[in-house]
Amino acid sequence: MEANTEKQVTLETTPRAKTKHKYKQPWMLHFMVLPAVLSVFIFSYIPMTGIMMAFQDYKASLGMMGSPWVGLKHFEYMFQNDYFLQITWNTLFFACSKIVLNLIIPFIFALLLNEVRNMGLKRSIQTLVYLPHFLSWVTLSGILIDMLAQTGIINQFISNVFGIKPIFFLGDGAWFRFTIIFSDVWKEFGFNTIIFLAALAGINPALYEAAEVDGAGRIKQTTHITIPSLIPIAIVVATLALGNVLNANFDQVFNLYSPLIYQQGDIIDTFVYREGLLSGQFSFATAVGLFKSMISLILIVISYRLAYKFAGYRIF
Repeated sequence: MEANTEKQVTLETTPRAKTKHKYKQPWMLHFMVLPAVLSVFIFSYIPMTGIMMAFQDYKASLGMMGSPWVGLKHFEYMFQNDYFLQITWNTLFFACSKIVLNLIIPFIFALLLNEVRNMGLKRSIQTLVYLPHFLSWVTLSGILIDMLAQTGIINQFISNVFGIKPIFFLGDGAWFRFTIIFSDVWKEFGFNTIIFLAALAGINPALYEAAEVDGAGRIKQTTHITIPSLIPIAIVVATLALGNVLNANFDQVFNLYSPLIYQQGDIIDTFVYREGLLSGQFSFATAVGLFKSMISLILIVISYRLAYKFAGYRIF
């Protein structure tokens, strides 16, 4: 009985000792992460104290501690403001259009690029299409403004070839929306293609060999092997993108829009910038930003739940 008791104690204490030992091992890795943790704390968590301004009538001379509290006054004004509803619609329209097109176009392009057998040509095309991703919107906006001007190269080509009047791409509301969506897809679809190419590289070649033995051609192999293998990663990309449904790319819109198209092109982020920094309505701008952050947080939680449910994806 004593021997069995000692053996049982040994079996129970050994895993704990190993766990304790393993916990002590990666202390150097924890120390390496410390600068990043401190940076996040300083630049992300400490500024969150500014949320108080959303519930105050903030005055710079009084500061957050001395400004009077007004409760939900700014939120009530926000939901009663017709222009806020308009910019919310603009934001959703831009964001949803970009999410859908940045999913469909990279998906199709990856399938087409996968059929290229010349590796040199394939890599050259891949490099060319994802190169715009590394350019900032400040640089690209300057290029687009010159190209899309009424005397720019695009309008000159349209006038000379089709004989129609120049199009005011950045001054007409409908054309501005098209320009914003198309330019974002052009900039990002090549980089997003990498995700699907990586998924394609993980498909078991034996599946194609078996299909070829059974007499399946390239089209049937694509429809019965390639596309079903890409569906899970497509679901993950789509669901994770839900968290950005209220982010319509401030950098892009801010560098391309003008007062002429505020009604059709203004989004939540540019509105907050003008109201908060230019007009000095810090409390109202903070309330709008807090509303956007809360909705985004809810959508991120939902998107991760959907990704785990439909594709088995999880990070925790």
